[in-house]
Amino acid sequence: MIYFQLFWSFFKIGLFTFGGGYAMLPMLQKELVCRGWTTDDELMDYYAIGQVTPGIIAINVSTFVGYKIKGIVGALCTMVGIVMPSIIIISLLATGLTYVWDNSVVQHAFKGIRLVIPALLLPIIIKMLKKSLVDLGAVCILILAFIANFCFGLSPILIVLGAGCLGVLFSRFKRKKV
Repeated sequence: MIYFQLFWSFFKIGLFTFGGGYAMLPMLQKELVCRGWTTDDELMDYYAIGQVTPGIIAINVSTFVGYKIKGIVGALCTMVGIVMPSIIIISLLATGLTYVWDNSVVQHAFKGIRLVIPALLLPIIIKMLKKSLVDLGAVCILILAFIANFCFGLSPILIVLGAGCLGVLFSRFKRKKV
């Protein structure tokens, strides 16, 4: 039964997530944290790992969660669940979208969908910041990561790896101080 629940949960997330891996974060939190399958902190860790590992973040995160809950079979259930809706929808859209793509209603619908993504992400970002900004070192890492991304356009991989290194350095400095 748990395997079907894993598949179905990720199938629903895959079915209703528009805008990529980050857009699924609110749904993941609602579906997984509320069920007790993971914690907010673990979910953020999965996102961090999913960001720096090769592949699509949605597949990476779903695989990590499935593996944590039920090992390899759980990972397969969540991975198939997250991918299956895309396969179905893309197959259906590929056959019909070429005929209606230039339709203004379709274009406006996609613009509306794109506008929802930041609105869904903002509460999650605020929640993550509240949990993550625990000291001056964390604030420094946030500011440096923002500058590296916004001003210099560095690769997210380099930014995440650099932030990890800074986190280790700050924690060692903090321990020596205490």
